[in-house]
Amino acid sequence: MSAGIAQGRLREERKNWRKDHPYGFFARPESSGEGSSNIMKWNAGVPGKEGTDWEGGVYKVAMEFSADYPSKPPKCKFVPPLFHPNVYPSGTICLSILNEEEGWRPAISIKQILLGIQDLLDDPNPASPAQSEAFNLYMNDKASYKLRIRAEAKKNMP
Repeated sequence: MSAGIAQGRLREERKNWRKDHPYGFFARPESSGEGSSNIMKWNAGVPGKEGTDWEGGVYKVAMEFSADYPSKPPKCKFVPPLFHPNVYPSGTICLSILNEEEGWRPAISIKQILLGIQDLLDDPNPASPAQSEAFNLYMNDKASYKLRIRAEAKKNMP
């Protein structure tokens, strides 16, 4: 029964996204071949904000929704994984609005999730490190960290 609720909500999200989404972003259900798509798995792209070291890149995010959505947040990960203090080596994104114990609320939309991920890129949360190398560089050598981020942006140019 709850899978029906999740799918209905995701179809609504898809309609809303088509009508109104931030410039440079994309989000769509994954194609499962033969012209059909899997509404429970989305591929998204988050552009780096202008004026930041992330600018110029578009960072691909895989979003996986469970049958419990929107009661539970989707699992979101960068594919390929990014060098970032709040991204696990697997690519999984550590962000409070994606954690049901922290900031997740069922009213949060896909658009808000992706904007939150974009904000996280240039504004890491040092209180929640997920990747030690990126965290240590961010905390101890900002100049080298910025160089690594600009290299990430170059690797992820569309």
